[in-house]
Amino acid sequence: MKKIFSALFLMCFFSQLNAQTIPDKKARATEKETLEPQDTIGAVQQQDTIEVIQKNNKSLKSTKDSKDKKANIKDYLIISHANDTTYVDTTLTIQKEYKFNYLRRDNFGLIPFSNLGQTYNSLTYSFQSTSLMPSFGARARHFNYMEIEDINYYHVPTPLTELFFKTAFEQGQLADSFFTVNTSPQFNFSIAYKGLRSLGKYQNILTSTGNFRFTTNYRTKNNRYNIRMHVVTQDLLNNENGGLKDDPSVENFETGAEEFLDRSILEVNFENAENILKGKRFHLEHTYKIIKKKDSLSKNKLSLGHVLSFEDKYYEYTQSGATFFGEAFKNSIKDRATLENFYNQVQLNYSNNIIGDLQFNITNNNYNYGYDKLVVLNGSTIVNRLKGDIFSAGGKYHKQYKGFDLEGELGLNVSGDFDGNFIKGKASFKLNDDISAIASVNHSSKAPNYNTLLYQSDYINYNWQNNFNNTKTEQIAFQLKYKKLANISADYSTISDYVYFKKDETSNQVQAFQNNNTINYLRVKLNNEIKVGKFALNNTILYQNVKDKDSTLNVPEFTVRNTLYFSSHLFKKAMFLQTGVTFNYFTKYYMNAYNPLLAEFYVQTEREYGEFPRLDFFINAKVRQTRIYLKAEHFNSSFTGYDFYSAPNNPYRDFTVRFGIVWNFFL
Repeated sequence: MKKIFSALFLMCFFSQLNAQTIPDKKARATEKETLEPQDTIGAVQQQDTIEVIQKNNKSLKSTKDSKDKKANIKDYLIISHANDTTYVDTTLTIQKEYKFNYLRRDNFGLIPFSNLGQTYNSLTYSFQSTSLMPSFGARARHFNYMEIEDINYYHVPTPLTELFFKTAFEQGQLADSFFTVNTSPQFNFSIAYKGLRSLGKYQNILTSTGNFRFTTNYRTKNNRYNIRMHVVTQDLLNNENGGLKDDPSVENFETGAEEFLDRSILEVNFENAENILKGKRFHLEHTYKIIKKKDSLSKNKLSLGHVLSFEDKYYEYTQSGATFFGEAFKNSIKDRATLENFYNQVQLNYSNNIIGDLQFNITNNNYNYGYDKLVVLNGSTIVNRLKGDIFSAGGKYHKQYKGFDLEGELGLNVSGDFDGNFIKGKASFKLNDDISAIASVNHSSKAPNYNTLLYQSDYINYNWQNNFNNTKTEQIAFQLKYKKLANISADYSTISDYVYFKKDETSNQVQAFQNNNTINYLRVKLNNEIKVGKFALNNTILYQNVKDKDSTLNVPEFTVRNTLYFSSHLFKKAMFLQTGVTFNYFTKYYMNAYNPLLAEFYVQTEREYGEFPRLDFFINAKVRQTRIYLKAEHFNSSFTGYDFYSAPNNPYRDFTVRFGIVWNFFL
């Protein structure tokens, strides 16, 4: 409850700020598939971030000089990790409806577990990668873990506050409070906290999570030196119950017997376990212009950049009695894996009107992953740490040429215990404001996640040290956007030496394996919207095809989302209303199962899941800068059959009604 009280305190404090009237001109919603976490984000501006800030510095100064002059909504800038500049968007659109959830981004392709803050099962996968290092592992706990790429920076003419609130399941709430201010045209800071506590409908699935973010950015008056930094601390705790018991709870759930509609009386596999993922990160980026751009005709720019990042995180599983996962060294289980990673990169950036933008970089990764004890199993000692230094070199390229926007990036580990390399190229062409096309290629070779290479547990069968080959992927992708008709994207990937989890035939417990055959994976996605008067039909259809004779990568063939909705102004345009019904559906497939000890999903080929519809009815409204959301989730659950699962033995949500708001203040 401390997290919720902290969030509510921030809400009460910032709610004292007076709201400012913002011009009615609507900000166009972003069409990027990977949406930034803040709900305030609007259209992507295809301008250099520095140039946009220079222009808005003048607006910021004039706003302070004249009390009568009000800032324009487009002056409230949001800058992504990749330096894409967007602006605050307080409109009410169907995309906002899709993002009004725990992750605060469109979660198409994911299906949540029954309680808010639990994990999500993936219905689709992307194998495009520019990483040279293994990931930590415990991937099921990382959906709400904010990475470097998820943190935004800000530039605002007046203080900006955003308050997010949504009801949870049973006891608890979800709240996200955000505040940012420019103390001068050159200096900005922001502070935010998202807190959740939710008891859930089933036994022992309480969730308690917190994400604290602090960012700051500064540039000198002559724009020669600029720096940005963020500090993030996160703790994501889940009680775990291992899912419903096969007998009799699964049968009792699926029959829909009235006495078992109270989900708390269904028996679960255990009630004495929890896992937690905690992390803290300090990240710093700064650049100095050796040759400063004097005017728009300048041909040469040269700058030196430096990126420094330190992250300390751990995943811990505790259980008061050793059950369900086989024999154990001791009765009380406490497994903890830690990772300390220090990232240090030096960049040399050169720009020329003819050549384009070039970057050369050298990077050092100092990593220390593992456990505090040695394990001796069958006479062999399993090491407890993987640590060392990786030195890598890379580069980036960007050029606009005759209507084409060309980008390239590559990286290579040159020394250290982990081999790795990647190369990525992208070309985009914009015919006009309505029609654009993007083509990209990506090759990647990287070591599997740390927890597949080394894992230690008080459970005997969950101890291993593997020497897997690098996972290698090649992907080609294409996207065509026609604003008035459709957005079509397609990608084709080949994956070699794919690493996955499944149950071992001998121990019947989950372990890591490597597929030595090649997997071919095709995805085609269509998104369009049809409008007739005040009615609209928004459609998203995903087709997937996998060629994998070992059945290690399983996805549904079709995943569909359709929303029929009505939009209109009411009460002399004092309110804007949207109401409609959303239909979600995916075809049957061998859905991955969930292992709470590892916090990983694993392959199962015993039973197919899917082909259950999910219908949500919503009524959303906007009054000035406040968006109000009311939704009846899965209202068809009682009459379309109790066969809805997020993972084997883990049911999806029953019918429930939830309420929430997003409220912006402009001082």
